[in-house]
Amino acid sequence: MPVIEVEGLRKTYRDHVAVDDVSFSVESGEIFGILGPNGAGKTTTVECLTGLRRRDGGRVSVFGHDPDTDRDALRETVGVQLQHSELQPKMTVREALGLYASFYADPADPDELIDTLGLRDRASAYWGKLSGGQRQRVAIALALVGNPRLAVLDELTTGLDPKSRRDTWEVVERVRDRGVTVLLVTHFMAEAQHLCDRIAVIARGRVAALDTPEGLASAAGSTQRMRFHTTQPVPVEELRALPVVTEVVVDGAAVTVRGEGELVFAVSQLLGAAGVTPSNLRVEHASLDDAFLAITGQLTEEAA
Repeated sequence: MPVIEVEGLRKTYRDHVAVDDVSFSVESGEIFGILGPNGAGKTTTVECLTGLRRRDGGRVSVFGHDPDTDRDALRETVGVQLQHSELQPKMTVREALGLYASFYADPADPDELIDTLGLRDRASAYWGKLSGGQRQRVAIALALVGNPRLAVLDELTTGLDPKSRRDTWEVVERVRDRGVTVLLVTHFMAEAQHLCDRIAVIARGRVAALDTPEGLASAAGSTQRMRFHTTQPVPVEELRALPVVTEVVVDGAAVTVRGEGELVFAVSQLLGAAGVTPSNLRVEHASLDDAFLAITGQLTEEAA
């Protein structure tokens, strides 16, 4: 039985449809991502799953419970970290975990969570004195203190610097290693690609695609990009005439060649014959970014 089952979820605010016929399921033990642009309906979907908002239509089941009618049962099995978490500025990390642990019949050991999430040296620090990354770790700890079987993490790295973001990713992986299923909401492609086993792309309130990160990227096609620099004249027209090349862009010393198939071999051979030596050469294949742009762009065109 899936941990989460969603069928035809719908939520409206007056005349605005925030979520329209969303369906997906989440299996036990996976990190499942909900990916989409701002305003796509990601947070509304999560709020309906966790009982924070009542849905207007469809069916939702979390461990067999309906979030609209079984909120007490959900509270014992689901931990939630929302986009914005705030505590009293003079409350310490240990005090916050102890307070939240008192809400549950069988809580996790706060000291163990402090160690697991790398907060031992900040256990006595006030909330108001924590950095952004440290606050996110505390928020995750608070979501786990009830010993949940499912952790819902909503935009947990928004506003963090690259190092803090990477550190937080390691924390999420350790959460999954504890046997907790993770539902991760994000709009960062790299985050989804690094962490998620499967991803539902939501755009304009609908599930536009659902697959593994690799599956989504491969669906974007076999497009390749070669980027390099050179101060020598580039045989632009000859490059464009190659059957595997679809586009050539020259911006000063920077050259970008797009194409498919044996692109690298064909371009390298032509450049060598022309006596052009490329520097800072990079070859990029279709990525989750490409898939995301293609999927959301198609929906925008259909809506227009």
